[in-house]
Amino acid sequence: MSETTPNNERNRQILTAVVRAYIETGEPVSSRSISRRHVEALSPATIRNVMADLEEEGYLFQPHTSAGRVPTANAYRFFAQQIVTGATLSAEDEDLIRSEIAGASSGEEIAERAGHVLAEISKGLGIVVSPPISKTVLEHVRFVLLPDGRIVVVLVSTGGNTRDKVIRPEKLFSQQDLDHTAEYLNHHYTGFLLEAIRADLQKRLAQEEERYALLARNALELCDPGMLGQGSAQRIYIEGAAQMAAAPEFSGQSQIRDVLEAIEEKHRIIALLANCIDTPDPVHVQIGVKGMDRAGEHLALISAPYSFQDQSQGTVGVLGPMRMQYERAITAVAFVARAFSETLDRS
Repeated sequence: MSETTPNNERNRQILTAVVRAYIETGEPVSSRSISRRHVEALSPATIRNVMADLEEEGYLFQPHTSAGRVPTANAYRFFAQQIVTGATLSAEDEDLIRSEIAGASSGEEIAERAGHVLAEISKGLGIVVSPPISKTVLEHVRFVLLPDGRIVVVLVSTGGNTRDKVIRPEKLFSQQDLDHTAEYLNHHYTGFLLEAIRADLQKRLAQEEERYALLARNALELCDPGMLGQGSAQRIYIEGAAQMAAAPEFSGQSQIRDVLEAIEEKHRIIALLANCIDTPDPVHVQIGVKGMDRAGEHLALISAPYSFQDQSQGTVGVLGPMRMQYERAITAVAFVARAFSETLDRS
């Protein structure tokens, strides 16, 4: 989120008040309405002058000459910057999130429920993206040989998440080979990331006795992220598409179509959320979402990574119109990410 700040404290306070008022009402904000809200005893004329300055600086615009003013993307960026470090989750939202996630019995259900509660709180899309296959923490693996030589790889990861993938390895395996390889992996590597398993297998090959070297070689081939589909193996859970499309900000048919098309292209959302994992901030806020064509110009994305044993796993987030309740959305995303991580660590 780029730094953008009005040039004095009074202007910052008035801009904050304008953004809050617009988020609440959806109507252009007048100087008179701000004078009634403002902590200082400022006249509507003084506030009107400040709002004119803010318009010149690119924070506000006036849709009609007789109307009040509306925040720009820069104004929302400023507002989100004020919120991201100081806002606290309400007791009601915390109870709602805890009760929703507590009822889940598997990793998939946690993800679905997390997406649902984020959509409910934000009135936008609630999104959960699972980690890429290389970031999967192995709990159990099984290989099933098909008649044509292909193999079904069944991976059970932390929290009871199950993934299956059909692969065609270069060499032929018997079911007995596959059972011995699975037993080897389950014995030595439960609790390891798949990428760590591959690194350790490569080291072991130089040290193992001949019998175990064959098992290690087989395991290395069967755990190849290229065959398992490192990118495509990510799962994405999206909740709230109907309410998102019904938002008043997307009243035009073309805008609704743009938003729905963006939702359908899930790989774009995965790419957008993946970027937040490497950021130093616990919550990443993007006002005006790049990489989503026209629809992104009107959207805001709030995201945070979740982890397992301090290893980044996936991402939770909210995608919605710029006019959203940022305090609720930001604090909810942060709390859901933390609750998700705690649930995985306990599982």
